[in-house]
Amino acid sequence: MAGIPSEVRALAELSPVEDLLLPILREGLPGVPVQSLITADQKFPLVLPRRIPHFGEWSADQRFTDEADVTVQCFAEDPDGDEDAAILSEAVRVVLRDAGLSGKAVPGRGRIISVRMTSAPRRATDWATATGPVQYADLPTGVIRYETQYRVAIRKPRQRPFLP
Repeated sequence: MAGIPSEVRALAELSPVEDLLLPILREGLPGVPVQSLITADQKFPLVLPRRIPHFGEWSADQRFTDEADVTVQCFAEDPDGDEDAAILSEAVRVVLRDAGLSGKAVPGRGRIISVRMTSAPRRATDWATATGPVQYADLPTGVIRYETQYRVAIRKPRQRPFLP
């Protein structure tokens, strides 16, 4: 069998929150790679949003809403890596704030209902301190990582009529 059967795919009401954030951050941060995975030959700067597994809320809301905690990792290289990663983290905050205030939608993925920063941008000098998924043990020499956490509420576009 190739892929998920269409009958099963039709049951899904919500997209992964990363699939909603990736295009929003890509549009808002032109010229900065925004990815969900780190490649073996990764270039920096880089923004990496990931859902945090310790929180998720779905309350059987017929409007198909979801709430997720998300960590956004911002990477930059020296000679100004620390300052650049901090500035990139702030730019991410502004993009997400504006997306939340405007109810930014991504076709086929949903819309952001609200965004709240739950942990301010902070420098994390190595992957050992990461709170989300990681792919390798140490950052390359001269690369600085900042981490910020957000609580994001999303709504999936209605694709079928509500059931009584």
